[in-house]
Amino acid sequence: MPQKFYIDTHKGITFLIVLVFIAYFNQWNNPTAMIYLALHGTYGLLWVLKSRFFPDQQWQQKSSIWYGLYIWAGLSMYWASPYIIASRSVQAPAWLLAISISMFSFGVFFHFASDMQKYIELKYNPGHLITDGLMRKVRNMNYFGEFLIYLGFSLLPMHWLPLLVMLVFIVIIWIPNMIKKDRSLARYPNFAEYKKSSKFIIPFIF
Repeated sequence: MPQKFYIDTHKGITFLIVLVFIAYFNQWNNPTAMIYLALHGTYGLLWVLKSRFFPDQQWQQKSSIWYGLYIWAGLSMYWASPYIIASRSVQAPAWLLAISISMFSFGVFFHFASDMQKYIELKYNPGHLITDGLMRKVRNMNYFGEFLIYLGFSLLPMHWLPLLVMLVFIVIIWIPNMIKKDRSLARYPNFAEYKKSSKFIIPFIF
């Protein structure tokens, strides 16, 4: 099976997993739990749609079932947020709910729009360095969008564990992938100039 099979199935059932947490701990009247369900559940289903209509080629690699289970185990750490919210009946303040929803909204735009741009440009104009649109000033805009999405998720439980999980993913998976991408793009003659004029992941900062 390709890696995307394990990633897509995991993200696709996140809505059900969060729903199970809410039902088990009877959190139907908890606005934080329900908003989390709406945000993370929607993101999982959007990811499946994205994978169907404009997939990322790096997740097409074949993997053994054992590596697939490893992917599942790793991604399951993200379920710490809804578990904490439901089991502890966390009631996030209104201002934090607003911030998380805004982060999620901007994150979905940057993540999905940049992935769509990359997919279209590579499909219809392959063999060139993408330096326009959302990629003009940030080389990894898709990861920036994903960062906003998961930060929004991780803030809602008001607990250190989801933030630690997110940091682990950034250090172990995201940063190595972005460095690997930079090394791959270095084959293009205009990459050095593009690298100087763009940020690694965070607009205007880094």
